[in-house]
Amino acid sequence: MSLRIDHVVTSGKFELDGGSWDVDNNIWIVGDDHEVVIIDAAHSADPIVEAVAGRTVRAIVATHGHNDHITVAPELRDRLDAPILLHPGDDMLWRDTHPDVDHGDITDGQRISVAGTELILINTPGHSPGSCCLYAPEAGVLFSGDTLFSGGPGATGRSFSSFPTIIESIRDKIFTLDPETSVRTGHGDSTSVSAEAPHLEEWIARGN
Repeated sequence: MSLRIDHVVTSGKFELDGGSWDVDNNIWIVGDDHEVVIIDAAHSADPIVEAVAGRTVRAIVATHGHNDHITVAPELRDRLDAPILLHPGDDMLWRDTHPDVDHGDITDGQRISVAGTELILINTPGHSPGSCCLYAPEAGVLFSGDTLFSGGPGATGRSFSSFPTIIESIRDKIFTLDPETSVRTGHGDSTSVSAEAPHLEEWIARGN
């Protein structure tokens, strides 16, 4: 199985709890030459639309509801005629950014068909209650959002987040995957399950 995975990076502001940070976000466009799923909708629509390049968009999936991952989801929905999907656990975060826009809901274990394969939704709370990863088992790829990065778990020192919960999600739902699984993250460099799993106890010791 060989999925086409296009990578777009956009830059903007992450805002939460009264703070504002400059961030670069990874957007992943997963499919083939005919149809795709967009993973996250950060900051700027034009480079994402350009990377889609006229292909059919089956869904715009938000890995979680922080504003930097959903900035242009409504614009992409309108321009690409595709549904927005978000775990309902993050609806309060979605409403902070898009109070008058509805989204479709996704659930743990849900499968999204694209390009002859399936992306499996894995709810991995901790960074936020509705944080999700998307797993493409046939391709050996996990799109981890802000749950797991190269070097450790996503941040948990903010509203609606929990360090013990993100550690549990990573241990029980990500590190149980094939060690060779490639991990494409929401920010920064990609990694793999085998590269990160040996460091779990270090992360627990250092804490949030």
